[in-house]
Amino acid sequence: MRKRVANESWVIYQTINKGVVTGPNSVCEQTEWEELERSRPGSQSLVQQGISSEGVAERLARGTSGDPVPRGSKMR
Repeated sequence: MRKRVANESWVIYQTINKGVVTGPNSVCEQTEWEELERSRPGSQSLVQQGISSEGVAERLARGTSGDPVPRGSKMR
């Protein structure tokens, strides 16, 4: 298990290919995001930053995908 860094922050981003957003949302640490932007500027689009934990970032990135289907009322 990783050690938690005090000022660790997470971001959600999407990859851009030929000007079109492709694939699902991705999650990484703020420092990794900064490195991505330095190495390939404009190849990804920032969705949200400043997220306090990886779990929260993963849930936000996933959206409603994977949520349980709400149960309807029984028909009588």
